[in-house]
Amino acid sequence: MRHFLAAVFILTTCFLSAQSASDFQKKTVVYEDTLAMDVFTPKGAAEASPLLIYVHGGGFSGGKRDEAGHLAFCERYTSKGWVTATMSYHLTMKGKSFSCDQPVQNKINTIFEAARNIHQSVAYLIDRQTEFGIDPSRIVIVGSSAGAEAVVHAAYWKETMAGILPSNFEYAGVISMAGALLDARWITKETAIPTAFFHGTCDNLVPYGNAPHHYCDANETGFMMLAGSYTLAERLRSLDQQYYLVTDCGGGHEWASKPIQDEYIGMIDDFLESDVLNERHRQTHIIYQEGKRSCDSALSFCSQ
Repeated sequence: MRHFLAAVFILTTCFLSAQSASDFQKKTVVYEDTLAMDVFTPKGAAEASPLLIYVHGGGFSGGKRDEAGHLAFCERYTSKGWVTATMSYHLTMKGKSFSCDQPVQNKINTIFEAARNIHQSVAYLIDRQTEFGIDPSRIVIVGSSAGAEAVVHAAYWKETMAGILPSNFEYAGVISMAGALLDARWITKETAIPTAFFHGTCDNLVPYGNAPHHYCDANETGFMMLAGSYTLAERLRSLDQQYYLVTDCGGGHEWASKPIQDEYIGMIDDFLESDVLNERHRQTHIIYQEGKRSCDSALSFCSQ
């Protein structure tokens, strides 16, 4: 069961110039030291294309850019006329915990480094915008779990851009699948961009609202407060800025991967078409009742 609030939800699955899956080229490049990207470009594009970059999850310790689902995601949007890329980033927590036993400053440093890697990949592609046929004013970053934390920090923690991108650079949009931000106050009227959030209310790793990362106790070394999807959407709402929030009442961390599945990906289509490409000023909240967990009795829209 799902409810639709604040904006009418209309799927638009045919935007830009739809192409067949064979009408693209794939190129693997190294954009920074040992870090690589798989870049997909549509063949025969008549003008510069928007760019969509996918950042995988894995707790900053694992995951791969070239998993089948990530490649399929890129191919899907390249067939619709986007230049797409799936990127590697420094797995600074490889072989380590990213939970309550990891010192909080190490967690913050890890997120900071991943966000900078995103900017480095973007700078590489902008420097070669003619080669790849990219419109640098229409760049969207999308991430899952740890990748979602990385993309929202890349979008809103401006210090992460220093020395990599111009101080006035702004992403055209960001898509966070079960992500969160260290400080919601980094979102202002001046920094707000079209932002889509996908999250379960009972995610026990990355909070849906304002809560500690992994729900660590305050006396644990890894205690770190995060502003999750609902908190960030409310921040944008209070500033009269656009957002696209998809909530699953009782849902968990599975929403780090659900949005790119066939049943749900139409919502990403809708966000990219309406909010990014057509710059519609919408405040959208889509509510699912698929989750089986009990944790959200305080949320009135989950008890309806």
